[in-house]
Amino acid sequence: MRRRGEFGCAVAACVLALCLPTPAGAFPISGDQTVLPAGSELNEDALLVPREVFKSEVQGGAKSYLVKLGDMAFSDPGILGDVARRAGVSCATCHMNGASNPKLYIPGGSSKPGTFDTTGALFNPKADNHVLDPVRIPSLRGARYLAPYGHDGRVASLRDFVRNVIVREFAGPEPSPEVLDAIVTYIQDIDFLPNPKLGPGGRLSAQASDAERRGEALFARPFPHDPSLSCAGCHPPSAGFLDHQVHDIGSGGLFRTPTLRNANFNAPYFHDGRYDTYVEALDHFDRVFGLGLAIDERHDLIAYLNAVGDGLRPYERDNSVARLREIDEFASVLTDAIPGHDRDVVALAVDTVGGELRELIERIPDIKDTAVTEGRDERRLARSALKDVVLSLRRIDLAAGSGNFDDAAAAYENVRKLMAAAIPAVLAKAEPWSLFNPAVHDVHFAALRQLLKLTDNLQAKAATKLP
Repeated sequence: MRRRGEFGCAVAACVLALCLPTPAGAFPISGDQTVLPAGSELNEDALLVPREVFKSEVQGGAKSYLVKLGDMAFSDPGILGDVARRAGVSCATCHMNGASNPKLYIPGGSSKPGTFDTTGALFNPKADNHVLDPVRIPSLRGARYLAPYGHDGRVASLRDFVRNVIVREFAGPEPSPEVLDAIVTYIQDIDFLPNPKLGPGGRLSAQASDAERRGEALFARPFPHDPSLSCAGCHPPSAGFLDHQVHDIGSGGLFRTPTLRNANFNAPYFHDGRYDTYVEALDHFDRVFGLGLAIDERHDLIAYLNAVGDGLRPYERDNSVARLREIDEFASVLTDAIPGHDRDVVALAVDTVGGELRELIERIPDIKDTAVTEGRDERRLARSALKDVVLSLRRIDLAAGSGNFDDAAAAYENVRKLMAAAIPAVLAKAEPWSLFNPAVHDVHFAALRQLLKLTDNLQAKAATKLP
């Protein structure tokens, strides 16, 4: 959900797919449909997506208008400027459901999946420092506790940091104070996944194993060659497993201490994502600080890190119900924006919701897709109904843009009726033949991979014939 890249249907290629194996990894983007370098991967084909938990809902309330507005803006590529819009890249592309995107990879901008160079020329040539220095894409879970911001802790204010990302790193237009405040409010509402193994003060609960408890003691034990240092010194459990400081840990500079909460789902590790596992990270600390851990102690310490970094239900199955729930929340912003005559927010909502609906249409193979032989009527009706909603949204924008907010309100009421009744029904009938079905999903993306391979081969042959 909220990946917002553009992979297209490539329906003609699906005839090649019937005997192809299940695809591995994220789907690579290629061709003229994107401004991203060939071979970029945005993890658009993920069937499991990170679970997003909101503080306001955990506390028994509901998300505020500002949180919904920020959530919506976070998912709109236009917030990040022209190149991002043409690439279909939004804040949510890198931070899927407020978590990270470990499979995002852009040639020339990433050193490995899950990293991106924010000082490169792709989105903003003025930000280019002419050095490939990608940083790990961080999770935003619990961001309200994690100041200062940036991998080097250079920004104390989350608001200033978000504005810098939008305007300086991605060359996006200056956001309005309302939209900027909304994005910050949304990020601050994203909570950590609950972890029953952590009790008060960050101590392990009764659910912890003996190995995890031994690891907890090792975590607090002073380093052999410098008793003033320990793992817990920089990652104090009682303070959310971070000290809000920057340190030199032998990785090439001063970098901010990350929290260890929910870290099991935040790989790769270190500021530049150089390590994929806790084992590799522990090897680094052993080399730099001479920890001298025995084999069983290493196992215990890693068991402890896994216990601290865990969380309940980290992933959820992507499906049409979840998509519609999110689209409904985005569209609900119009309930206040239309009566408030807020043309800018109306335009933003129409753009974002329209994009989400078009992406949902892409999840339902066209009837020309010969790899999917059943459910033709169901797929046709679902795609047609979703397109009707997109047209109704456009009427809202046109009416509001001309100052006719009564017509905008009437068009919005039509959208609400469609989204409440007709759309869920037709999508439920089409879902067995959609890309939310793993079998259909695998055939579809295998065909696209085969098409890309054939295209690359043809281009390579054509290149060899050039004078």
